[in-house]
Order: sequence, then structure tokens, then C-alpha cells
Amino acid sequence: MSKLDLSDVSVPAETDVDELVRRGVARAAEARAAVTREVQLRIVGQHQVLELMLIGLVSRGHCLLVGVPGLAKTLVVQTLAQVLELKFSRIQFTPDLMPSDITGTEVLEEEQATGRRSFRFIRGPIFANIVLADEINRTPPKTQAALLQAMQEGQVTAAGTTHLLEPPFMVFATQNPIEQEGTYPLPEAQLDRFMFRIDVSYPTAQEELDIVAQETRPLVHKLSQVLGPEILGELQDLVLEMPTPKHIVERAVALTRASRPDDETASKDVRQYVSWGAGPRAARFLVLGAKARALLNGRFTPTTEDLQALARPVLRHRLLRNFHAEAEGITVGDLLERLIPRVLG
Repeated sequence: MSKLDLSDVSVPAETDVDELVRRGVARAAEARAAVTREVQLRIVGQHQVLELMLIGLVSRGHCLLVGVPGLAKTLVVQTLAQVLELKFSRIQFTPDLMPSDITGTEVLEEEQATGRRSFRFIRGPIFANIVLADEINRTPPKTQAALLQAMQEGQVTAAGTTHLLEPPFMVFATQNPIEQEGTYPLPEAQLDRFMFRIDVSYPTAQEELDIVAQETRPLVHKLSQVLGPEILGELQDLVLEMPTPKHIVERAVALTRASRPDDETASKDVRQYVSWGAGPRAARFLVLGAKARALLNGRFTPTTEDLQALARPVLRHRLLRNFHAEAEGITVGDLLERLIPRVLG
């Protein structure tokens, strides 16, 4: 399969921006279909997971994948990077992992001819387009914090020198929800930097049959590289160029404000069971995600349905329950099932 071409989306400055976006929308839908076809040659099921990952990529948003072992979380990230022709790096988080193991370190080198010594920076695995932080909650907060600057600013600082990360740069982190011994919960500040928390569930019975059949025979499909970092960058720019209806912004803000127990719009459930709600970054991610979802589905503007589809993965890691909720067995999912229809319909 040949790569998609968005080169004719670049038009002279006097061209109407709306026309520019319309041309890009059609190609974005083609790109989504092509990427999905290729990934599904290797990954069985997990359609919603893949959709959210693509939305995150086009929105420049990092994603946290939560699921038990064996659900192909690592494989789907690796496959997506291969199909998109992006440089991929995997970091296995362990209790003894150091920040320099992520960002890189300086080594002392000596020139044989002159005997002169100097330091040279050896780049760590963070210098990639897609970084998989595998089992991120298995390393102490000091090492987890090494990702914060990279995720927020697209750069890392080592030995007093700042190094820029080549765009596009995305972090996909995985977390095992059932093994809590020897783990370190992610700080709220770091959780908030993830656009989505994507819950990876068990496959259906038929999907599991297909997985076992596929994994017990030789590989017959060779994946094609259908996009590339340049085209992905153009799609990311198109998300920003898309017009945003005023009511979409208003509803996204209304939803995040309604998740805060001290806000006047908060419901009785939120006031009773929530300690802290979502901040402004959640509303921004909701709007960007809605625009990206519309773009990838070939639509010119986002709708309330896009907000409804993304509200749970955006909010589920941003609401902090209080002891009343824990005592009564009220989950964040329960609260969102009541909150989202109340605000978005």
C-alpha cells in the first residue's frame, strides 16, 4: 500500500482557510481508514482502543492504557508506530530505573590523538516519536517525574542542558490495575498530563478464538507504512485549523466545572463523593479530542456526540473520590455515568 499524500492541502495564503480544512478532512478520513486496516492485520479487536489512540496522536495528547497483562497493549502501540513510520522506543519501568535511564546521560570521552577530555551526551530512549512507558507505576515517583517535562514541553534537561525532542512526540504508558504490590501510584500532576485513560478490556469469545488461531501460526501479513511523521504533523495542524462551534467549547467547560464539588453547577453526587474534580486541561483535551474525532471521521466540525464519546476517557483519571465514595463502593465510573448525561444530554 502506498503512502497517503496531503501535499496538495498546502495552498496559497489567499485561499479560504475553511476550504483548506475541507480538503484536509477528506484526506484525514482516508488516513484513518488506511491506518486502521493495517493495524487490524496484526491486532484482533480493540477497535475503541485504536480509535482513542489515533485521536490522541492527532491531538498531540499522551495516553495511559490500563488493563491486565496479555491484552496486547504493548503490541498495539508498537504496531501503530510501525504503520505510521515513527521512531519507536520502549522503556520497561522497574523499581531500580533511574531518571538518566530515560533522558540520557553524559559520558567522559578522551581524544586519543590529543588526550583532550570532554563530555558527550548520550541520548536516552525518550528521544523517539512514540515512547512506550511499560508498567509506568512500577518505578518510584522520582523516575516517573523524568517524563513530566518531556510530556508537557517536548524537551528534556540533562546536566543543565536542554535538549529538544523531535516532533511528533507521544507517550503511551501502560499500567496493570490488578498487581498493586511493589507499585507506586502516579502523582495527580502526571496523571493530568495524559489526555486519555484508555481501559483495555478482555476480548469477546470470537475475538479470543481469532487471537489464538492467529498467534499459533506463521505470520502471513507484512505491514505497510501508510503515513509518516510529516503527514501526521499536517493532520495535527489541521485539528487546530478546524473551526470550533461556540456551544462545543461551552459544553466542554460546563462538564469539567460540574465535576468540581465546590462549583455551583455541581450535582449532589459530585458534592457528596468527589474531593477534586477536573481542571481546565480536561476541557481543552475534550475540545481538541472532539475536533480530532470529527476530522478522522471525515466531518468538518465537532458535535456534542464527539464530546459524549470522549468524556469518559478524558475524565476518568481526573476525578478524585473521597472516603464517602470509597466506603459506599461508588466508583468514578458510576459518577461519570450520572454526570455526563446530566450535562451533555
